[in-house]
Amino acid sequence: MNNFNLGEVLTTSWKTIWKHKVLWVFGILASFARGGGGSSAGGGNSGYQTGSGDVSFPIEKFERGMQQVAQFFEQNLWIIITGVVILVLLSFLLYAAGMMGRIGLIKGVYKVETGAERLSFGELWSESMPYFWRIFGMNFLFGLAFVLIFIPLVIFGFVTMGIGFICILPLLCILVPISWVIAVVMEQAQPAIVLENLGIVDGLKRGWQIVKTNAISMILLAIVLAVGGAIIGLVIALPIILSVLPIFIGMNALNESFTPVYIALACCALYLPVIIFLNGILTAYIQSVWTLAYLRLTKPTESAAVVVGNA
Repeated sequence: MNNFNLGEVLTTSWKTIWKHKVLWVFGILASFARGGGGSSAGGGNSGYQTGSGDVSFPIEKFERGMQQVAQFFEQNLWIIITGVVILVLLSFLLYAAGMMGRIGLIKGVYKVETGAERLSFGELWSESMPYFWRIFGMNFLFGLAFVLIFIPLVIFGFVTMGIGFICILPLLCILVPISWVIAVVMEQAQPAIVLENLGIVDGLKRGWQIVKTNAISMILLAIVLAVGGAIIGLVIALPIILSVLPIFIGMNALNESFTPVYIALACCALYLPVIIFLNGILTAYIQSVWTLAYLRLTKPTESAAVVVGNA
């Protein structure tokens, strides 16, 4: 039975990415494929008001606006299609870069654990290439399965004006923990594929074996990373929240001037490189923790090593 020390894994992972800052670059790449960018749509209940009192919703203006939008789509259909294609290609490239970032982090942490004093970006990148399609394929298939399962359920809930959500609530209560377990298994399957040179199916089997054998350690680690990552992520996003919050508080004042919106957008644009950089470090740390956990949990015990040596 492996002796898993959560505190040692957390501290060693931080020391590793702090000493080898090239891992930050791979962390920035990996953050492009991270599914932690939830967006909150606030301020949806504010009414259309003027300073003198409530007025009815301007239906004619709304219909005219919708007609203009439809006209724009008809006149610029090829531009819209081109834009969509470019957006899809850009999304693919960013996702592919994210997969390379994950593999590079796994490789980098392994090299440090096996005695490497220096890490080279070019070396890690070239050594990560053979595993790209396996890691990409596994994450893409599970991501696609998630979309095909959850999106129809969400649409069903909206179409039925919320009644559907009540009907599918028991199913969601089952699917959410299942998806959580799958995510943890994949976090162990990825280093298994890279470090043991396994295929997708064998990697998933290996990941499941590790999680099943060390269930308590995996649950504890997942909770710590989820809660800690959420708190740090909120702190990183705090300047964005603070820059946008006054707009929602003073929504009625936007009838007079859009200056607050322009200021908020400028602040968000200036802070964007910072948030990408900080999210990259956070991603590098989290991926390093999962990789180091894999190495600790799959490392033979001293007693087993003695038995093999005497055999």
